[in-house]
Amino acid sequence: MTLEEIRSRMALRRAGFQDVTGEYAVLVPLVETPEGLQVLFEVRAATLRRQPGEVCFPGGRMEPGEEPETCALRETWEELGIPVEGIEVLAPLDKVLHQSGFLMHPILGRIDPAWLARLRSQAAEVAETFLVPLSYFLEEEPLCPSYPLVPQVGEDFPYAQIGFPQGYDWKGARVEVPIYTWEGRAIWGITGRVMKHLAEVLRGRA
Repeated sequence: MTLEEIRSRMALRRAGFQDVTGEYAVLVPLVETPEGLQVLFEVRAATLRRQPGEVCFPGGRMEPGEEPETCALRETWEELGIPVEGIEVLAPLDKVLHQSGFLMHPILGRIDPAWLARLRSQAAEVAETFLVPLSYFLEEEPLCPSYPLVPQVGEDFPYAQIGFPQGYDWKGARVEVPIYTWEGRAIWGITGRVMKHLAEVLRGRA
C-alpha cells in the first residue's frame, strides 16, 4: 500500500472508539413547566427483552451512517410521538463507553411544553412516562455503590509469547452505579450516570 492510498483511505474515515460493539443515542429531555424545569423519563415496557420495566430516556441504536442527534430525535418521535420541530437540541453530553462494549451518545434537549399534553407513547416500548424536577438532581447526591471488574484470564494464555512466562499483573477496575430514587422509581444504570454527569456539568464541576 502506498502513502497516497493511506491518505485517501483516511480522508474518508471518521475516527471513533476501538472495539465498540454498537452505538446508541438518547435524548435527555427537559420540559419547562410552571413548577420549573423538569426531566422527562420513560419506563420501558414489561414485554421488552432487554431491561423490561427500567427507567430510561427515549433513544435507541444508531443506524449505519446516522449521527447521534438524528438518532435521538428519530427515536423520540417513534417512542413518544414528539416531532423534530417540537425539540430544541441544546448540546451533546459526554459519551458513555459501557464495559460491555457499546457507546452511548446522550443529547440534551428541550421539549416544547405544548407537546407534553400530546405525548403518544408507543405501547410496545413505553409503559409510561413521568417528570422529575431538575432541581432534585442538582440538590440530591445519588447513592453510588460499585462493583469490581476482575480480569479472568484462561490458563492457555500465551504468557511466554508476550515476554512474561511467569504471568502478568492484570489490572482490574471498579464500576460505579449511581442510583436516584424518585417517588418509588429507581433512576439508575446508564440513565443514572447521565443524570449524575448532567448535574455535575450544571453545577460547574465537570
